[in-house]
Amino acid sequence: MWAAHLAGEGRRTAAAAGSAVDEPAPVGRPFRGVVLGIDPSLRGTGLALVSIEGRDVARLIAHRVVRVSVREAMPACLAAIFRAVSECLDREDVRHVALEETIYVQNFQTAQRLGAARGAAITAAALSGHPVFEYPPLRIKQAVTGFGRASKEQMIRQIRDLLRLREPLLSDAADAAGAAICHAATWKETDGELVE
Repeated sequence: MWAAHLAGEGRRTAAAAGSAVDEPAPVGRPFRGVVLGIDPSLRGTGLALVSIEGRDVARLIAHRVVRVSVREAMPACLAAIFRAVSECLDREDVRHVALEETIYVQNFQTAQRLGAARGAAITAAALSGHPVFEYPPLRIKQAVTGFGRASKEQMIRQIRDLLRLREPLLSDAADAAGAAICHAATWKETDGELVE
């Protein structure tokens, strides 16, 4: 699918896995099933449920952006994120959850808010028993567009094409869908063993 564009493997939140750099990655079956992609943000968390139905067939089941007013305090924002993620996981037979890793943030308050939003989303997934995987922003862009420095507009356009959508997604929902697509392109399953 998009594996030719990938320069490595994803990292699972629960435990880092992998083989030595000079060993070839195991070959396994491509991912099939539903992935919940999450683009965490305190005031605008993007969520996208993507069904991977075949080698090159991905379908958007649902998407939303969790908008929280600037008048609301952080606890209310975190509660809204937690509820929205839980609702998505209850709605469909989700196999895995994928989200973007934290990028370097110079502003301490911004980093703190982003970390709290990520924590709320990951906690909802973890409490429901879903495996959570994280991918760097460059890896997601590379998996979706073939270019790790793709612009936001290029990402949105390519995601629309991959998911065969008539209308573009909002930026936050597109980023969430990108995380789901990246996971489907990266994660492999072998007999009795999960390969990241």
